[in-house]
Amino acid sequence: MNTNIQLSDWREQALQFERQINQTVIGLQPAVRHIVLAVFARGHVLLEGNVGVGKTTLLRAVAQGLGGDYQRIEGTIDLMPADLIYYTYLNDAGRPCVDPGPLLKHGDTLATFFFNEINRARPQVHALLLRAMAERSINAFNRDYRFPHIQVFADRNRVEKEETFELPAAAKDRFMMEINIDMPRGDTELDELIFNPRFHDTDRLIAEVANSGIYYRLNELAQTVQQHIQTSPKLHAYALSLWKATQRPQQYGVQLTDVEMPQVLMAGASPRGMSYLIRAAKTRAWLESRDHVLPEDLQAVFPVCMTHRLFLNPLYAYRKEQLLPELITGILNQVAAP
Repeated sequence: MNTNIQLSDWREQALQFERQINQTVIGLQPAVRHIVLAVFARGHVLLEGNVGVGKTTLLRAVAQGLGGDYQRIEGTIDLMPADLIYYTYLNDAGRPCVDPGPLLKHGDTLATFFFNEINRARPQVHALLLRAMAERSINAFNRDYRFPHIQVFADRNRVEKEETFELPAAAKDRFMMEINIDMPRGDTELDELIFNPRFHDTDRLIAEVANSGIYYRLNELAQTVQQHIQTSPKLHAYALSLWKATQRPQQYGVQLTDVEMPQVLMAGASPRGMSYLIRAAKTRAWLESRDHVLPEDLQAVFPVCMTHRLFLNPLYAYRKEQLLPELITGILNQVAAP
């Protein structure tokens, strides 16, 4: 089949998938679009938001719609790395048994792995997950287990801080996107969520999502998209300037209130983070029916791909909820687009 026709057919399936998710979780269209971009760019996703705004429902709907083998684990303070690999129990005969844990249960067909409240888990657990995300493999029982199709979704709530562990920089950098989930603002959406019984039974709501069965073809599709969508030399220069601005924003005229700009950042975006940005931008261009990336594609995904990769000096860390969005906006405003 001609590549253009194949990409066009896949685009329609992707947009149909997006429409279906938007019918399941209402009022979250920007977040749904970013998740669709991450799915078709094959990147891991971290969601952050307040309690009860639909993070878990959204990720369950995405997993149901994509198809493939799905596993989920709850983050708790006593969770240990071994709990992801195996669990032990006594069978009916009273004999001890060992069964595969959530990472190993489906073997190399594991598709979607959902880590709920990841910030409640210990750093040791983060380290194991980091290897699974980075290398799509882990070592257990003296052998390697590979997960060629795995995509990790994790969420955390921004309210509770007790008995939680901040994700290390290395773990954050493995996520293509960090997406903030905010409460719907429109009265119509809020009225539906509060009074429409359809949204009160989450299990039945998720069951309505049709399984597209497309998951195990996503790796091949993503590679085709990345090879087919082109970037111009001017766009290369623009992306490089954006990256440099995350390292030294003051050199591009970015100013923040009550901040010494040369000292504001401990670290900016990594080259890996910029490669994720380009992958997401190419996927957006494909969904917009283009064969080339425009500056607006980079600008659309820059906040969700870059914000969690900027690390503030401890002097300003307590203001990160205010400063990081302002810094991202300042970079986009000050770096000239071609």
